[in-house]
Amino acid sequence: MSAPLADRIRPKTIEEVVGQKHILGKGRPLSRIIERGEIPNMIFYGPSGVGKTTVAGIIAANAKKKLHKLNGTSASVSDIKEVIEDTASIDGYKGVLLYLDEIQYLNKKQQQSLLEYIENGQITLIASTTENPYFYIYNAIISRCTVFEFKPVPFDEIENAVKRAFSFMEKELGCNFEIEDGVVSHIAKGCGGDVRKSINTVELCVLSSDIKPEGVKISLETAKELTQRSNMRYDRDGDEHYDILSALQKSIRGSDENAALHYAARLIEAGDIISLSRRLLVIACEDIGLAYPSAITVVKACVDSAMQLGLPEARIPLAQAVIFLATLPKSNSAICAIDAAIEDLKTRDYGEIPPYLKDGHYSGAQKLGRAKGYKYPHDFPDSYVEQQYLPDNIKDRVYYHFGNNKIEQASLAYWKNVKKKK
Repeated sequence: MSAPLADRIRPKTIEEVVGQKHILGKGRPLSRIIERGEIPNMIFYGPSGVGKTTVAGIIAANAKKKLHKLNGTSASVSDIKEVIEDTASIDGYKGVLLYLDEIQYLNKKQQQSLLEYIENGQITLIASTTENPYFYIYNAIISRCTVFEFKPVPFDEIENAVKRAFSFMEKELGCNFEIEDGVVSHIAKGCGGDVRKSINTVELCVLSSDIKPEGVKISLETAKELTQRSNMRYDRDGDEHYDILSALQKSIRGSDENAALHYAARLIEAGDIISLSRRLLVIACEDIGLAYPSAITVVKACVDSAMQLGLPEARIPLAQAVIFLATLPKSNSAICAIDAAIEDLKTRDYGEIPPYLKDGHYSGAQKLGRAKGYKYPHDFPDSYVEQQYLPDNIKDRVYYHFGNNKIEQASLAYWKNVKKKK
């Protein structure tokens, strides 16, 4: 029993695989490919423990090609050369199937070395990765492969895997298990869609319980102790990190405070209050903006408080900021305005700053015509006077459009009234 339980009961056929019905169900794309037996170059992308390695292994085992297995975390240049050299051997005359786990850890040169052989069909590549392949895998490799996304396994299907794992260990140990109500459900819910994690939790539950001749009692308390925080899927440098931040911002932008709290809670439970704080500051300006200009001030106060307090108390001001932003009126007029102005810098000949707006606080400025003719607004009623401020080439450009909210509409009404007088 040296290998982990998840490896000892790894499925041998596609029918035994838990989850991934969207690609492995009857009539689904990957299922049809497997049935036909013609294996294209493929990349399996998804979180850990959802069947990528298992499915790739099943396909490779049934292939009529010489099989090589490499892991990107440990593969060297010589390992890759060995695979390439084997394409010219007697055993490899029908082609070589390379099963490459964690391909994202190979550097660009290592990945490029496979290109020619993938292109001419001498090597068929089945690669797996937990990272977004479009960020971490060389584009030329991706263009020659079909990407299949594996997803977290639904709770009810994981329950079946947990029951199977308990049954397997029961036979392996040769004794009966008395499993307390709620154990299977708790393990299945606590693994965050990770089948391997749930199966290994089963093994831990068994090994940490008293194994007696008359049987083994698996208590719910033991299951709870061994699944603490295990349902958290979070990698501060991975897709999940950015997906949570994206979902948080979109929930606040959509004024759904409950969803926003859920995603904020994920970040707080992962201990990542820095990323949460930074995103809340961005949201205050990008999504609330001028509809409630003081939002940034309130959020900054909440963030500063959270940083001074630290966890667990930091969750309180951060929750306050999340609810505050989610329930405020929204406006993106500021970000739209600055982005439009930046776009003009990139695409237009915007010309010179009007001479009367240039700095005149130095000797000789008057001789150069700097600041000459400038009208000082505070010398006029309402501190306003008509004057061209944009360069001549873009003098009629409009970047800011008042948002349809109380504060911006009040500002619009004010300025319409002031300018009408002139």
